[in-house]
Amino acid sequence: MRLDFYEAAAARLAEQGVRTVFRERLADNAYRADYVPAPPFEVIVKNLATGSTTIKYPGLFEEGHRFDPPVVKFDFRVDPEDQPIGEDYLRALGVDTDAYRRVALETNAALRSWLAPLDLWDFCLVIGDGPDGEPVINSEISPDCMRLRDPEGNPLDKDLFRQGATPERIVAVWTDLVHRITG
Repeated sequence: MRLDFYEAAAARLAEQGVRTVFRERLADNAYRADYVPAPPFEVIVKNLATGSTTIKYPGLFEEGHRFDPPVVKFDFRVDPEDQPIGEDYLRALGVDTDAYRRVALETNAALRSWLAPLDLWDFCLVIGDGPDGEPVINSEISPDCMRLRDPEGNPLDKDLFRQGATPERIVAVWTDLVHRITG
């Protein structure tokens, strides 16, 4: 199901001029991708406050606070918990944070339009530089890397697992989601 979602998302993003490493589906559980080195950080787009925003900044943003424009942040991927990293540090490493921000916001606009009337609360991407030096999304795009709510506010994403849903429930919800987006 994650691969079904990713394949559909990659096709939609390609239509919008957003590059991903996805090339073609090979089997139910396999696909061919371009090689783009993955940097040790991720780009997160938040349309609404949830998760780490409400935990790390208690009292500043209530759960569900809508950000307009969306918040874009960069996190250094390190166990046990990713840490925010300032854009100046990334620029010192030669990262074009403006280009990565642009790709993240273009992705956000494309996904929100495609997924409507579902509400995309937030998502994370790994973006690397392709052989031509231009940014390319190097990570899967699926309910496992986003928060997505139906019009009634029910989670259709990784929060199902976090809230203790059974594996059968997660499979049922994600199967329904894939059917919704693929027609």
